[in-house]
Amino acid sequence: MLTFKKLPLLISIILSFVLIFSSCLNKKLPSQSMPDNTTSVDQSTKDNNPISSPNNFDENQKTNEDKEEVNSPVITPENTVLDNTLIPWGLKLNNTHTVPEIPAKIKAMFDKYSGYYVGDSTSKVIYMTFDEGYENGYTSQILDTLKTNNVKAAFFVTKPYITGNKDLIKRMVNEGHLVGNHTSNHPSMPSKTGDIAAFNLEFSDTEKAFREVTGVEMPKFFRPPMGEFSEKSLYLTQRLGYRSIFWSFAHKDWEVNNQPKVDETINKIMTRSHNGEIMLLHAVSKSNTIALDSIIKEMQSIGYRFADLRELK
Repeated sequence: MLTFKKLPLLISIILSFVLIFSSCLNKKLPSQSMPDNTTSVDQSTKDNNPISSPNNFDENQKTNEDKEEVNSPVITPENTVLDNTLIPWGLKLNNTHTVPEIPAKIKAMFDKYSGYYVGDSTSKVIYMTFDEGYENGYTSQILDTLKTNNVKAAFFVTKPYITGNKDLIKRMVNEGHLVGNHTSNHPSMPSKTGDIAAFNLEFSDTEKAFREVTGVEMPKFFRPPMGEFSEKSLYLTQRLGYRSIFWSFAHKDWEVNNQPKVDETINKIMTRSHNGEIMLLHAVSKSNTIALDSIIKEMQSIGYRFADLRELK
């Protein structure tokens, strides 16, 4: 029988069980919601959070930025939009023995696409170049004069010139001259940029003919026919590994039936000489051929050195 004396002990045991049971329940209860004054992070905030946990990132789900990158067209040289407006090369020559100025826009284009119209303007150096579209019987004499004076020049030749004058081409190479590319068919290069394959063929056909005649690769120097170019043609030329070589001196020497007098040729060349000059002469010119020895000797007498285009930086 439960006596009054044992009642306190029984109550104490019951209270102990209640405390133990309550403690167990608290461990299993779900966490309570945050108080109103605490900022919670709901699902919408997580979705907009740019620094979300990588563990929660669904790799099949693209962000807007990702989708724009996937859908954007790949930029390639063929579909890059470049200005193809034809620019005819021209210079305002002077008699002050200074480099002719060109528009800043053209200068920037040349810097970007490996174009040259002048070389080292800090030195008394001249780069002599000849254009060879066809043979008029003077190239052999020009080569004789260059050899006598130990001067190296550059000859820009077309494919027909190579195939029709193999011995002259071999002699140019054997005597250390640079033989550069003047295209296969002498077109205005901006007119060929609409067909990349046709544009490239103007170079590769000439290279192939040169290789077959000489057994060596053609140097990557290019003289644009008529001096006509565009931003796009310069870019496509550079993409083939070429430097585009224009000029800082030329005179009217290409009309074989209307040749300037020899003294006039010498005077023009001497009075317009300048540091870093890239001199353009046409090998079809009788006046140039006769005047060449005097031009070389007079230039050297006033301190000019004739340099190879391969020295260009």
